[in-house]
Amino acid sequence: MSGDMITHYITAWEVIRKDGLRLGFTDHDRDIAFDGLTFRADTGFSGFSIAQNAGLSVDNSEALGVLRDDAIDPVDLRSGRYDGARVHIWRVNWRDVSQRTQLFTGIIGDTVQAGAGFRAKILGLTDLLARPIGRVYQIPCSAVLGDRACQVGLDSPSYTAKLTLPSGLSTDVLSLPSDLLAPYAPGWFTHGALRVQSGVGAGLWAPIKSDSQQGDLRRITLWAPLPQPLAAGIDIALQAGCDKRAVTCRVKFDNILNYQGFPDMPAENYTLQTPAALAAAGGAG
Repeated sequence: MSGDMITHYITAWEVIRKDGLRLGFTDHDRDIAFDGLTFRADTGFSGFSIAQNAGLSVDNSEALGVLRDDAIDPVDLRSGRYDGARVHIWRVNWRDVSQRTQLFTGIIGDTVQAGAGFRAKILGLTDLLARPIGRVYQIPCSAVLGDRACQVGLDSPSYTAKLTLPSGLSTDVLSLPSDLLAPYAPGWFTHGALRVQSGVGAGLWAPIKSDSQQGDLRRITLWAPLPQPLAAGIDIALQAGCDKRAVTCRVKFDNILNYQGFPDMPAENYTLQTPAALAAAGGAG
């Protein structure tokens, strides 16, 4: 490739979030377009340190950017909407975009925000081969409530409360009138999830730390504040929580046939116990 041709080639990135949103960026000084997407040059987004390896070692890359509301929304970044997003990187001739080569395909892993900028780790597809696969032998259930292994239908009103928020709420503690959650006993949503269903934060969610009764109010405490403040009139869904115990699966969800743990597996110190201790615990003497 001649020196003149090298100056005609630039880098373009496409980011495809899990919700289907496509974003295009380039390090060129003007926008380019191909495959039905405009790759913007004015976003402050750049990439570097692309490493590709032979064999099954993990490819990786890294991206840097400046946060802008019309490009990468800081709220979307903090809320995890870019986690797991697919990334395609091309080397493109800006004079003729049909002359392009795909350099890298991967997914976004860790993202770190610092001031007005961010740094995103991009993992190659071979990273998927390094992830553990198979059952984990443990006493607690290994399924996630409502997933394919669990099969509990969280859309059922028995397990999900849908309501419109009143006024006077914070981002990490919801003090709700008890009558809004009257069908659900205190503690029902502990270890569950709050999902935002309307407003600018629609699609955000947060795990619930505790659900308690305090006077005439139900106090729903989140493990961490939502990146987008809640406001009166926003629709939310509170999903029931599961503590992964077999008795909870049987009594609360009537789902013991799909329990993915091993509740009768001996504890680690079983072989060290004396016959008397085993008999007291209900085991064989």
